[in-house]
Amino acid sequence: MIGWMRRCWTGLTVVVLCACTSTPHAGSAQAARPARAPSGNSTMASWNDTPAERSIIDFVTRVTTPESKDFVPRAERIAVFNLDGTLWVEQPASVQLVFTLQRVKTLAPHHPEWKRQEPFRSILRGNLKGVASSGDAGAMKLLAAIHAGLTTDSFASIVHDWFDTASDPRFNRPYTSLAYQPMVDLLTYLRANGFKTYIVAPESVEFMRTISQRMYGVPPDEVIGSTVRYQYGLVNGVASLTRTAQIDTINEGTLKPQTIQAVIGRRPLMAFGSSDDDLPMLEWTTSGDGPRFAALVHHTDAQREYAYDRTARSGKLDKGLEEANVKGWLIVDMKDDWRTVFKGETDGAAAAGK
Repeated sequence: MIGWMRRCWTGLTVVVLCACTSTPHAGSAQAARPARAPSGNSTMASWNDTPAERSIIDFVTRVTTPESKDFVPRAERIAVFNLDGTLWVEQPASVQLVFTLQRVKTLAPHHPEWKRQEPFRSILRGNLKGVASSGDAGAMKLLAAIHAGLTTDSFASIVHDWFDTASDPRFNRPYTSLAYQPMVDLLTYLRANGFKTYIVAPESVEFMRTISQRMYGVPPDEVIGSTVRYQYGLVNGVASLTRTAQIDTINEGTLKPQTIQAVIGRRPLMAFGSSDDDLPMLEWTTSGDGPRFAALVHHTDAQREYAYDRTARSGKLDKGLEEANVKGWLIVDMKDDWRTVFKGETDGAAAAGK
């Protein structure tokens, strides 16, 4: 299966298709603990005052202080972030996958033939095994049916409209409010210290660009993702780009360092991920000369979000935990290091898991 579909279909549950309430991933759930005292750094106010927060601030201070031996010029201050599981929720399924499946259901009344064709038949029946078994061929059919033939502006408009109404069934909140507040604060903090912040993820670059600015303050030109091929044309003298069903780039795993180099042209100074799929990006970042920083978000909070790692069917973090210990990368413990989880969340709601 292509890109994020391959990564996410294995972890999708029927509740997503039915828009029913989902339950937390049992994973490595721990007993709830009271929130610690807030950070003394107002910019990183949603972080607890733990070694994790202090290590980030210490690194940024060293590379941005002119008198420091680790000083890095502003032009070289690049930070890259994965999206799913790093900047927002990825369980029980990728937000883009939910969008795709719901788009099928929206268009189905205009395509009665889908009741007899895979993978549409399985999607409409909630048969996820049938959806997954359709493989790359099924993924290409989905891409052609719901994306191909749309202009770039039309696709962006459809995604915008979907985000205006779609909500996560477990948290009963719009997906646009499920950004991790500590990561939003981190992005803001880095930009205030002269960093350029990029989102580098397997999701469709056009899908991510519709929400990157308003959710994370990341402009469209600083988003790197999977791409489709376009067809250029003139309609009544007006130039347009139309999406096709052909995949151009699947921006996952070992391809991330390649797209970073192709688009940015610099090795990042800092990299943040949350799963084994992000390892090549973190390895590429920390293999450079001079000071480097890498971190993995570890999902340990089943009460406020989800708890999963080594045995997760999607968003698996196994090898990464081992590599982080060996290479000295930071492991951000969601339960211990984050005072709040979601954007706009009150401390009381965070502590109570509401």
